[in-house]
Amino acid sequence: MAIVAPSILAANFLRLEDECKMVNESEADRFHLDVMDGRFVPNISFGIPVIEQIKKIAQKPCEVHLMIEEPEKLTEDFRKAGADILIVHIETCRNLHRNIQQIKSLGMKAGVALNPHTPASALSEILQDIDQVCIMSVNPGFGGQKFIDHTFKKIRELKKMIAEMGLHVLIEIDGGVTVENAAPLVHAGTDVLVAGNTVFKSQDPKKVIAQLKAATHYS
Repeated sequence: MAIVAPSILAANFLRLEDECKMVNESEADRFHLDVMDGRFVPNISFGIPVIEQIKKIAQKPCEVHLMIEEPEKLTEDFRKAGADILIVHIETCRNLHRNIQQIKSLGMKAGVALNPHTPASALSEILQDIDQVCIMSVNPGFGGQKFIDHTFKKIRELKKMIAEMGLHVLIEIDGGVTVENAAPLVHAGTDVLVAGNTVFKSQDPKKVIAQLKAATHYS
C-alpha cells in the first residue's frame, strides 16, 4: 500500500486546526508541508510559525519540503519547529552532501527533491546517503497543476538505480496526484503519494485519502 502525505498547502487555512484533525483521523501517514520563499519558486507559502502550530496538533510525522534558496541556514530552525523529515532541492544546494549531513545530524530523515527538468542520474553520488527522493511531477510553486507524464520514466529509472545499489530509498511523487493515477504511479515504483487539491478540494477528504492509501501494484 502507498504512503499518503496530504499537502497542507491546499487546506483551508481559515479552518487549519480542523483540517489537521481530519488528517489525524484519516488513513494518511504523514503531513506534507511546503515552504516556498518567492525566490527559488515564484510563490510564497508559509514558514516556521505555521509549522510550529501544525506540529502541536499533528499526530503523524511532518515532512517539510523546502522550496527555498540556502536551506542550510534554516535547517536547525525547521527541526525545532517540528520537522521529522526535511526535503531539500538538489537545484538549490551547492554542497548537497553537506546539507544531507546537517539534516541527519539534527535527527531528521533526509530527502532530496528533483524538479521536472533534473534527471534521476543527478542523484547517483548521493543516493546512498538519503532516505527518500521527492520527484516533482509539476513545476514547483503552485498547486493544481497538470501531472507531467514524463515523470513515469523518471520513476522507473530511479527505481532501477535504487535496486542496483541495494538501497532502501523511498520514491515520493509530488504534484498532480489523483485517485486515477495513484495505482499506475505505485506500479511504476512510487512509495509515497503527496496529494493537495485531490484531498482538500474533494467532498469527502477521508474517503479520497483511503482510496490513495489503497493504491497498489497491479498486474
